[in-house]
Amino acid sequence: PAGAKLRAPSGKRAGQAVSPTIVEAFFISTALVALAEMGDKTQLLSFVLAGKFKRPWPILWGILAATLANHFLAGWVGVWLASLVSPQTLKWIVAGAFFAFGLWALKPDTLDGGDSYSSRSVFLTTLVVFFLAEMGDKTQFATIALAARFEPLAAVVVGTTLGMMIANAPAVWLGERLAQKINMKVMRWVAAGL
Repeated sequence: PAGAKLRAPSGKRAGQAVSPTIVEAFFISTALVALAEMGDKTQLLSFVLAGKFKRPWPILWGILAATLANHFLAGWVGVWLASLVSPQTLKWIVAGAFFAFGLWALKPDTLDGGDSYSSRSVFLTTLVVFFLAEMGDKTQFATIALAARFEPLAAVVVGTTLGMMIANAPAVWLGERLAQKINMKVMRWVAAGL
């Protein structure tokens, strides 16, 4: 009814904001990063790695480990760094990083003979390449923002990592079949453009 006062949840005073729960932080982080990752350079990297190495499990484990490390670092350090740099300066840093990664994406892949690589070397290659590719990526910055917004850092990191896996696991499983039908030179230009 008009003029009625809203009652705050128990333990909260009227007008006091209700803090998000761990479940909310987890689900929002998962959904946001899964959507942001669609068509992202790291998703394209998943296609490339799958087509090159043809070993989906070590690639998936490498993506998982790299994402956990990168997103934990982003959540832990990102909020602190953002507080040191003005928003305008941060925009220029992000823009410069995206241009640098775009140029890097144009460099042709130099790995040959994917079938001759061991599972361990595929895992390590994926771990390093995926970690570096995720640096300065929009999903890394989304993780920074989510960690600043939500209190439980673990829920954010697990959620953003799950979002990355939701977007990249299908790319790894389909990558081998698609790599035979896709012009990799065109894919490098698409990744650079994105």
